[in-house]
Amino acid sequence: MVSNSGPGIFRPDEIPARERGGGAKTIPLVNRASGTTSFINGITIFAPGAAIPLHSHNCEESVMLLEGHAIAEMGGERHELKPQDTTFIPANLPHRFINKSETKPMKILWIYASVDATRTIIETGDTRSIDDEHAARTAE
Repeated sequence: MVSNSGPGIFRPDEIPARERGGGAKTIPLVNRASGTTSFINGITIFAPGAAIPLHSHNCEESVMLLEGHAIAEMGGERHELKPQDTTFIPANLPHRFINKSETKPMKILWIYASVDATRTIIETGDTRSIDDEHAARTAE
């Protein structure tokens, strides 16, 4: 277990994934509990054909596609991504990621530029902290 007393190693295969709904699950990595004061990050895995709803954050975000093929929708424009392509998303810009494959999973690494990051779903206006999302039920 990593504590806030110093540096740490995070092994995604040893951390329970959290269900996000819609075929996405997240593995939180560096977060407030590990002692960071300026950013958080993690991995989200998308089932074949899965997409997350259009949303925005209260801080900047960067996302790198680790595996699979994706469509990044940012500010109303769609961009095809291949592994290692990396996005920069300004605060409050509506965006989402879509798994382009109907047969293979997709995996992204995300980094939020604040430990107080929030997600606002565009369709509903509902805002939740990323910390609250990660407290959600564990994937089976």
